[in-house]
Formats: sequence, C-alpha cells, structure tokens
Amino acid sequence: MAAIASGVGAVVGFFFLFFFAASPYGEAALVEHTFVVSQIKLNHLCNETLVTVVNGQLPGPAIEVTEGDSVVVHVINKSPHGVTIHWHGVKQLLNCWADGPVMVTQCPIQPNNNFTYRFDVVGQEGTLWWHAHVGCLRATVHGALIIRPRPGGSGSYPFPKPDKEIPIIIGEWWEISPVELEKGIAKGDFTDLPRSATINGKLGDLNNCSGVIEDNYILDVVRGKTYLLRMVNAALHSEYYFKIAGHTFTVVSADANYVKPYTTDTIVVAPGETVDAMFVADAPPGRYYMVLVNSKTIEGPVQTRGVVNYIPSKGSDDTPILAPEITGQDDATTSFYFHGNLTSLPHSLMRPVPRNVDEQLLVAIDTGYTCEEGDPTCGPVSRMNNISFQLPTTTSLLQAHYYHNMSSSIREFPGRIPPGTVFNKGRTLKATSVRRVRYNTTVEIVFQGPPDGIVYSNPMHLHGHDFFVLAQGLGKYDATKDVQTYNLVDPPVRNTALVPISGWTAIRFVANNPGVWFLHCHFEKHVSSGMGMVLIVENGPTLETTLPPPPTDFPSCDDQSGGVAYE
Repeated sequence: MAAIASGVGAVVGFFFLFFFAASPYGEAALVEHTFVVSQIKLNHLCNETLVTVVNGQLPGPAIEVTEGDSVVVHVINKSPHGVTIHWHGVKQLLNCWADGPVMVTQCPIQPNNNFTYRFDVVGQEGTLWWHAHVGCLRATVHGALIIRPRPGGSGSYPFPKPDKEIPIIIGEWWEISPVELEKGIAKGDFTDLPRSATINGKLGDLNNCSGVIEDNYILDVVRGKTYLLRMVNAALHSEYYFKIAGHTFTVVSADANYVKPYTTDTIVVAPGETVDAMFVADAPPGRYYMVLVNSKTIEGPVQTRGVVNYIPSKGSDDTPILAPEITGQDDATTSFYFHGNLTSLPHSLMRPVPRNVDEQLLVAIDTGYTCEEGDPTCGPVSRMNNISFQLPTTTSLLQAHYYHNMSSSIREFPGRIPPGTVFNKGRTLKATSVRRVRYNTTVEIVFQGPPDGIVYSNPMHLHGHDFFVLAQGLGKYDATKDVQTYNLVDPPVRNTALVPISGWTAIRFVANNPGVWFLHCHFEKHVSSGMGMVLIVENGPTLETTLPPPPTDFPSCDDQSGGVAYE
C-alpha cells in the first residue's frame, strides 16, 4: 500500500499538468478559489436562522472560467458538518476523484479539515453550478460556474453578444435546519416545505412578517440593451416557472450546451438544470416584476418575485410595478412543451447521436414501502426498479471499486422493470445498487414515471457525462411505437433530464469516462430517500482511458463517525 501511495502524487500531477497544457485553443489559465464553509445567522420572516454557507455568502461565490481552463478550489471546512462539493455538469474526464458526491466518490471533508479539488473545464461552454453533495446542505451551499468561449477556439457566442450577463440563482428559504430536514426525509416524512422561493438569495416582497417586507432582487436595465440571464435552479424540492412582465426571452443554452434559439415568455427550470436566456430591455421605461412560481412538485405554492428596473427611471418609488400573468402551479403542460421544444444548435463542440445502442435500461422511478403498505412504523421511500438506494457508510464506492474491494452486499441494478411492478405499491428492497458497463458502451435509458395519478416530475441527473434527450412522452412507454418519435438529428444535450408528470423520458450517451458515477433524481426528498443508482464505467484498454489513482490528500474514510452523518 505504501508503494501505491508513493506514486499517487506523481501520477495525479502528470494528469493534471497534461490537461492543464492540453488546450488546443491557446494557453489555458489556472483559476484558483478558496471556499471557507461556515455557519452564519440570517434574519428572515421574523426569525434568525443558522445556515451553512461558503465565504459568508448566499448564494456562494461564482466561479468564472474560459473553456479549457483548470480550476483549483481549496475547501476549508469550519462548519460542524461533513461537507463535499459537487461540480454539477463538469464532465471530470479521468478525474472522478473530484466529482464530490458523498460516499459515492469520497468521504466527507470533516469539520476542521481541508481538501483541494482540481479539475479541468474542457469542451463545455455556458452555465453550470456547484453545490454541497451531502444531504440537504446544498440548500445554502451552492453557486454558479460560468464557462465562456475561448478566443481562437470555438470563437465567440453563437448568438449576439449580450451587453451584460446576469446570474439568476433560484433557491428556497427553509426555516428547518438541513439536518432535521434530512432526518425527516429518511423517515419518509416529505411534509416540510420551504417558506419562500428566492432569487439570488432575496425572498421578495410577497413575504411580509409583522409589517417587515422582505427585499426584492432588483435588476437594473437600460432600455435597448440585451441581457443574458444565466439561470440555475439550486432549489431542493421544486421545478420553477420564471416570467418577466412585458418581456420575452430567447433561450440559447441549457446545461452548458447550446440550443437553437427558442422564444418564450416562460422559462422552466427544474432542480439541477441550468438555462441561459437572452432578453432585450425593450419595454417602456418603468418597473416590471420578475416572478417565480413552483410547478406541482410539492404540496402548496411556493413563489417569490423580484423587480426589473429601467434606469434612468421616469417614475418614482410609488410607480405601480407591472406584474405578469402567473403560470398556475397545476400547469404541467408549460413544462412539458418547454423541455420538448429544445433542440441542439450545430456547433464545434457537438457530437453526432450514436445510432447503435449496446445496452438499454428501462427504469421505473416511483415510491414504495420497505414493509407492508399501511404499517405505521414504515414510511415511504423513493426507488428505481424497486430498489431504494442506500449509501455505504465506511468506504466510498469509488475507492472500493479502484482497490477491488467492493462489498459483497452490493447489488447489481436490474436493467428492466421487475415483473409485476405496480407503481407506488409493493415491497421495496433497500440496497447499494450498481450497474457496470464496459468502456465506450452506448447506453440508452428510458425513465418511466408513474403513468397516472401522480403529481410530480423527476429531474434525473447523471454525473460524469452529458447525454442526448431523445424523446419524452405521457403515459406508459411503448418500445415499438415511441422509438419512432426519437429525435436522432438535433436532440438537446443535457446533464439533467426532466421526466414529466405521468410520463417518460429517453436518453442516450456513450460511457467513455471511467469511474463511479451517481445517477439520481435532483429533488432532494427523492434522492435522500433512495431514488438513485451508481453507474460504474470500466477502464478502457490504454493508460489514457484508465482512471488514475486518488490524490494524496484525498479525504480518509477512517474515523468518519458513520461517514455520511452531519454531526
């Protein structure tokens, strides 16, 4: 073991320097940040709430890079919780060690400990984001990751250059602590709700406690100028609709992949998704509400609003603010067509859709019970193909895979919906489930949600890979009929695919990134209660297609006090 450890630094250094110098479009930069994770008290809605944040900010600091750059982030954990950071949507080619999901790739960074993440941002442009990947901590530990085109590489944006770029981070304000929220979810209690949605950390003037109105997020604009909104849904539990009164948007990118310009008055963003959209400040000078309202993914409406303010203003603070018509919470049609209308824009970073499928998985995503339904001691769990995913507690799956000591209790994830499955009924197995695929395998996954009677969608996120979203539909997937609807010409490329309410979604990708990659729903109540599995991509035949050893300072799984626990 000592001999292995002695060579780790050299090998990791080789790969890091190789990628750092390998940009085909000129000299890459090294972008370095320090993230201090700590707790602060914030006063909202007449309550002082203790929250975990990065560098004292909510949202946390944005990381801004140019395509091809290398990123180094030193995480210093001064919070009382174990922490990891996931770089959501970054492909992490041959760098699974930096991916971040707790106990999938690493044990948490314990309180008063540090860890440095190193990764490259290659072949991606647009908006991604970062967040904690330990239970519900991502509610307040998150921020944007912005990737701009490299001059001389792909060139400039494939759309008119905006006059200004604005990150819009959609979040939720919770008054229950993430620890208590996570404990409730683990017991099958999904009843806790956020008090408000947030825009860039602001709760907005729909929230009034004892006469104290919460601050709006205010976006100052100049008439005639063009603005690029870089939208991130960092919320735990809701898909959101976004509108600005008197304005329309042109969607140009989703999940850091360009799309053919699509004009709409409503942007739909599910948890984990990002959307880049342009709008022109072409309305009469005045003030206009921007409104967020959740779709029917949790019980009860959750919303907020901010203000688009034209400067110089011709009005006063008493000038009425124009409000848009609000999409109803029960309006699932808007989400279905928004996602269905996105298509890829031909671009130098695009790859053709693989036509031949090596392995197809049909996956039922729903809820069930680990005991007889109705047993008061047994709450509901989320599941995929009747397995509710359980994190290991002593060794991360990536380390176990790399050192060939995977536990005998690991269960092979089934590639088909178990016979006799009745959605939201029946006994569920709790297990750590994995699916192994050979390097360079083309994988197709059809996610089937409950085909009727259920009022939630499911944003399914795959780590380490982008994928083509070939089709979506309502009702039960029909392999003979629905394959005829696949878009094999210009499907959108995403890292998070929304499975619509009472429907299905088909994705396809090439498993060309060796490592252990988490596939899970991005509703926290679902992933924390078991809606996930792990895809293990085997090494390829060469050194350049083989996962290197872990970094020398990789968080140890020794003395982790249960590994995934907050306390």
